[in-house]
Amino acid sequence: MSHTLFIADLHLEQDRHDISDLFCHFLNNDARKADALYILGDLFEVWFGDDNPCPFPAFIASQIKAVSDSGVPVYYIHGNRDFTIGKRYAKQSGMILLPEAKVVDLYGQPTLIMHGDSLCTLDVPYQKFRKKSRTWWWKGIMLSLPLSYRQKMARNIREKSKENKSGADLSIMDVTQSEVELQMQNFGVTRLIHGHTHRPAIHHFEINGKPYERIVLGDWYEQGSLLKVTPQGVDLQSQAFIKKA
Repeated sequence: MSHTLFIADLHLEQDRHDISDLFCHFLNNDARKADALYILGDLFEVWFGDDNPCPFPAFIASQIKAVSDSGVPVYYIHGNRDFTIGKRYAKQSGMILLPEAKVVDLYGQPTLIMHGDSLCTLDVPYQKFRKKSRTWWWKGIMLSLPLSYRQKMARNIREKSKENKSGADLSIMDVTQSEVELQMQNFGVTRLIHGHTHRPAIHHFEINGKPYERIVLGDWYEQGSLLKVTPQGVDLQSQAFIKKA
């Protein structure tokens, strides 16, 4: 049966073998049977730059490349943790980089896809940082710094992010409904797929009496989360981590 797969927020890191093992299993099985695979951001917990010599990103790239080489196109939208993934790593992994918001045709239904962080408009400090950090000059300056300095900066940003989230109003960390509706209307779609919030669900609502659908992908911290889209509809699934003998 024809189907397209969507995943997001894996937050891969070398010390989380359970996540990377499940991801590789997914790539070598489910992903090979799909019409296409879309990764909607935060593939890695943190990204220091395409010049990182650590073997772990190279291993993940080889696993994704094998899917692409098998004839299944792999598309990528940057997340808030790895928005500096560049053309070099994309080529190494066989991924096709997409803009931060993209309308794709899913079996006759135009669907807006994005990471989702831009929808969290109540988190004003983050939105200010996001706007600055996505500029070509900011990324250029950051990527020109020594790798060791970038690694230190990334660790500091992660720690600060954890501190901010621990005391933040949870509603601020979620999407703003008005922004969701604005973006969907601007792009002329009735279906939106995104990640980022780690709150997997399928939301149905109406705008001027017309039905709309927002699908949120889950993260991979506790289990694998994926969305399967077919000509007949959508199926939000979860996969348990692989148990070692």
